[in-house]
Amino acid sequence: MFKVKLKPIMNFLKVLKTINKNLLNNTKRTASIKMSQDKLDGASLCAKSLKDQGVEYMFGVVGIPVIEIALRAQQYGIKYIGMRNEQSASYAASSIGYLTRKPAVALCVSGPGFVHTLAGMANANENAWPLLVVGGSSDLGQESQGAFQEYPQVTLGRSFAKYSARPSSLSQIPFYVEKAFRTATYGRPGSAYLDFAAEMITSTIEPSEVGCSAVCGEAPRPLTSIENLQNVFESLKIAKKPLIIIGKGAAYSQAEEEINKLVESLGMPFLPTPMGKGVVDDDHSLCVSAARSTALKEADLIVLLGARLNWMLHFGQSPRFAQNVKIVQVDLNAEELGNNTNDCIKIQADLKSFSKQMNEHLAGEKIQVAKDWWDLLRKKVEKNKNVIQSMANDLTLPLNYYAAYAQIKKVMPKDCIIVSEGANTMDTSRSIMNHAQPRHR
Repeated sequence: MFKVKLKPIMNFLKVLKTINKNLLNNTKRTASIKMSQDKLDGASLCAKSLKDQGVEYMFGVVGIPVIEIALRAQQYGIKYIGMRNEQSASYAASSIGYLTRKPAVALCVSGPGFVHTLAGMANANENAWPLLVVGGSSDLGQESQGAFQEYPQVTLGRSFAKYSARPSSLSQIPFYVEKAFRTATYGRPGSAYLDFAAEMITSTIEPSEVGCSAVCGEAPRPLTSIENLQNVFESLKIAKKPLIIIGKGAAYSQAEEEINKLVESLGMPFLPTPMGKGVVDDDHSLCVSAARSTALKEADLIVLLGARLNWMLHFGQSPRFAQNVKIVQVDLNAEELGNNTNDCIKIQADLKSFSKQMNEHLAGEKIQVAKDWWDLLRKKVEKNKNVIQSMANDLTLPLNYYAAYAQIKKVMPKDCIIVSEGANTMDTSRSIMNHAQPRHR
């Protein structure tokens, strides 16, 4: 005969009963704020406003008080992806911003949930990617009384976002959503935060009382002046060792068609930054990535297309760069222009717009690249490719990075997205795993 211990079973049944009770309470809570023919709740206004602005994706961790926002978002056709942590939700949403030039939403609960999104908000700001974080907060009537997960979210958000605010009323929710969307997208892209107090999510309003708000269109694509175009052209004509560097900004701008045409019409050597790979095919005959060090050190004119002179490009400083190198820097973000260089043609413009303008300006013009410059680069490219191939063929244990990557490369789909992180892992993969399409790294 088996002896059955009843106490653990009873405890388990109590837990189940508690869970069922909580689920029932949440069901009643949701049912009590369902949309009727003549009322809209705050969650519906938030979701509808997001949808009106073109939001397609929402990543998050649901919980009180934002459960209803997640439900309403799905009702309005926004794709909701549940995540394990708000930090990963904010990173995922910012990646959508990079890929599409439109913000996705990271949804978070109050207190710790909000704090977890700060990493993604900071990352979006530093990379100039649009991101919209929507967070729930404690009841307004309980502020400063030690409310559940109470935290000064709007105040803290201002240190991590271009815009951080709490809608002043239900009727103003569409206004605040449009402003957050526009601020995240226009100018230098970045993150925006909207805070919704618990009672604002569940309160209702007559549709006739809701304020109107415009739909934010695509972010403007600034052009440059004819004078700037001519200055670039004159600099290209006299350069003996020109080099084009294609950066992440070019990928964000979706300028691949225009930049391909520009690179080919100029016939100049180019190399991409890691996230600029694929804007022009890495296997293109003009790509000199395999001679990166030589190209950077010897070039007398470097055209930066959406690339920053930060640590990844050795700050543009000697001995990695020539001491007298001239820089042409094209960037959407004015504050990046001239950073770490004294001799620079500074052009604030959208990369797609600039490349199209430059192609039109160069129509019928020919620029000759010195044969000895190409000879030097091609000799170095061939030498370095042979070294890489030799290391890839070396299967001595333990395997070196090139040998390991060579095996992975054999089975890797051509159009896959590559995520590489960490010193040698990132550096080595950049030189052996090529991209034919933009925004795949």
